[in-house]
Amino acid sequence: MADSPSFRRHPLAASVDLVRWLPSVAASPSERLLAAAIYDPSSCPTASSIHLLPLSDPTSPLASLPLPSRATALRCSPVALAAATSSGSLHLLPPSLDFDAAVAVPGGAGFHVGPVRGLDFGGEEWVTAGEDGRVHAVGGGGDGRLVARRVWDGKGMSGYETARWASPAEFATGGAGCGVQWWDRRKGDAVVAQCNGIWGRGIVTGMVHSIDINPSRKHICVVGGSSGTIFAWDLRWPQQPIPLSGVGFNGAAEPVCESEVWEVLFDTYTQSSDIISSASSKILPVMMCSEDGILAVVEQDERPIELLAEACAINSFDIDTQNPSDVVCALEWESIGVLTRGRDTMAEE
Repeated sequence: MADSPSFRRHPLAASVDLVRWLPSVAASPSERLLAAAIYDPSSCPTASSIHLLPLSDPTSPLASLPLPSRATALRCSPVALAAATSSGSLHLLPPSLDFDAAVAVPGGAGFHVGPVRGLDFGGEEWVTAGEDGRVHAVGGGGDGRLVARRVWDGKGMSGYETARWASPAEFATGGAGCGVQWWDRRKGDAVVAQCNGIWGRGIVTGMVHSIDINPSRKHICVVGGSSGTIFAWDLRWPQQPIPLSGVGFNGAAEPVCESEVWEVLFDTYTQSSDIISSASSKILPVMMCSEDGILAVVEQDERPIELLAEACAINSFDIDTQNPSDVVCALEWESIGVLTRGRDTMAEE
């Protein structure tokens, strides 16, 4: 029988917008680190910052990187910890976590004007996508500086909320008015496929907040958005998105929530109810968090597994890739939560 999950809530003195696991630097769990985007308007002029927090005591930051404005995206990669802001800037901190070595691309006409919501690392470059409708590829210039190359400028006709690499040549974006778009750099940085989703049976486009791409099946992505909607998109059948959760689908997908789905990630810890081979078309389990305080796992043709039901929004979460039973989440009411799941968590029958 599986062990019961444990949940620890760590109150902080400021809002926690985003949280991510950092790679372990030692075998001891007490030395594992978290990165959190903190917003504290009472501490002006440094109201926004990235805090490095020990898992043993997340209320006691080890260090802090000031930001020029509120963090809107946070991503950890093998080469850097990256944060993007509401004023359109990008900040990279090296794996050494040496704050003196941090580099940045300032917001403005040459980069992004307004919040950068989409941020991901593709092995060679970062991709950024903003509410201004711009998409950039950002890499090193050889002299320690960052160089941003504009891939697309929607000129405000649509805004981006998320971006995710599938390979060094392909990435996906999503947002308002554009659904989900698949880009291929080998074809002139062009959109090669697009999906409006499952809102209004695909006739209208809802708001896309989050995308994740399965590392072992890079033709499949999962999408979280407005009205409790979660669906999978398989590029082999681009006009047939697969509902995983949502309202009003006549039983096709049981809704796990009815509010905004802020983040989705493929869950490598939860075992599927079926044995899924690499050739299978079934979608692997997906974890999500929502505005109405739900943290849950959804799976195709199965009932959702609710892990948390908080009284406030869960702004973001992250699954520890080195120990996938552990999940950290950012609670709107100035707290960080750490969930440790039992050894044998499985989908409900």
